[in-house]
Amino acid sequence: MGRESPGQRLEVGEHASRHKDSWATRYARRIGIIDACVILWATAGALIVRFGSGQSETLILTSGVPYVYVSLILTVLWWCMLSLWGSREPRVLGYGTEEYKRVINASFWLFGVVAILSYSLQIDTARGYVGVALPSGIAALLVARLLIRRFLHIERKSGRSSLKVLIVGGPSSVEHLTRSFLRQPMAGYLPVGAYLPGTVTGTTVAQDLALPTIGHDTDADTIVGHIRDFAPDAVALSSGVQLPPRTIRALGWALSDLNIRLIMAPALTDVAGPRIHTQPVAGLPLIHVSTPNLEKGQRFLKRSFDLVGALVIIVLLSPMLICLAALVRLDSNGPVFFRQERVGTGGKTFHMLKFRSMVVDAEKRLADMISLNEGNGVLFKIQQDPRVTKLGRVIRQYSLDELPQLFNVLGGSMSLVGPRPPLASEVEKYDAHVHRRLLVRPGMTGLWQVSGRSLLSWEDTVRLDLYYVENWSLSGDIAILLKTFRAVFQRDGAF
Repeated sequence: MGRESPGQRLEVGEHASRHKDSWATRYARRIGIIDACVILWATAGALIVRFGSGQSETLILTSGVPYVYVSLILTVLWWCMLSLWGSREPRVLGYGTEEYKRVINASFWLFGVVAILSYSLQIDTARGYVGVALPSGIAALLVARLLIRRFLHIERKSGRSSLKVLIVGGPSSVEHLTRSFLRQPMAGYLPVGAYLPGTVTGTTVAQDLALPTIGHDTDADTIVGHIRDFAPDAVALSSGVQLPPRTIRALGWALSDLNIRLIMAPALTDVAGPRIHTQPVAGLPLIHVSTPNLEKGQRFLKRSFDLVGALVIIVLLSPMLICLAALVRLDSNGPVFFRQERVGTGGKTFHMLKFRSMVVDAEKRLADMISLNEGNGVLFKIQQDPRVTKLGRVIRQYSLDELPQLFNVLGGSMSLVGPRPPLASEVEKYDAHVHRRLLVRPGMTGLWQVSGRSLLSWEDTVRLDLYYVENWSLSGDIAILLKTFRAVFQRDGAF
């Protein structure tokens, strides 16, 4: 790269100063203020709940230190611990669960250290005080972070408060990475340009992306010059980039001087973090991807979660289930339940239960409705299906017709969370790789349910279901169940 001139160093300093007051800095500063308020509320509240507001001797530790001072010191240490744990780092803000994990870990570590010090120094710290401050503080911090994230998502939907990313690589890999970023605007990566090293001058990416190409050279100095002029917030190197390792290393050094983030995007798609392990060997960061497979312990855990969850929901919703059954019976002639053969684990068929939302001869009239199909190619859907009853339209909008599937979950043919249960006619149209959806039990809800349901294309439906199969986790199931309630009330894609 050579030695920089004073003028170049001045440009680097000016570029870095422009980033000092970026959206990420302002957002992190805002979170810091809110964290301080929340922690102070938790410690002060614990003080009042445990000791009351009177001037009592119980407000003094055995060491003679007043609990008021303890609360102030704990507030400062808690705030600092959240900072040291990286819970306000821009790359974890606004998307994913890493931000929440760091808040929880920092809090537990702090109180763990407090407990050890209290025991070692024989300080009689009130357990009731800690028992109130810790859970209330963590809960309040998580709720505050969630609310702040909502405002950030609103900004990101309009293209603000996102990292402006220049994507470097071949045309096809740049296009793939760009579409991936645009599909998840909440992640905060906004593609603003492309650099196609090693390609012929005039080469561009897909026109519908409207992504300007700023260069084609492979020389490190030339690339850095283009990046300095373009001034992105981050540079993403996509898979298959036509640059030698030494050039990439020099580019990394230059971007560090310019205070521009470097993002490496390997050719791995739909692989979640728990399956990825990095091992440095001879200076090379080797990425290991574990084989997706539900082990016996995981299957037992998932099945136990299904059984307990289904039983609890059935007991809680039993009055509603009885009421809906009576309404279906009164609304139109025919049975209360609709039984339909679906394909389950390993290709085995089972009868899925639903509250009947259509007329009795709906299946016989299906052949006459094929021309009205508004589905995504493989799935058959009609937005204004004439076979649906009056009550059926209501219970379909809120997915109440699917509640009897809880009994399928108890019987073991379905799970609370999983891929969409397909018809045999749909499975016949599957490509070879799509059959991986049948490795786990189909679910009452899943990623397809919380991501648009009938509004999704067939490719997106398959992609989401395969992602679930490849990256299952119990915490993921819980997150999907929580998102399902929001999706049901918003009624997105329900018809």
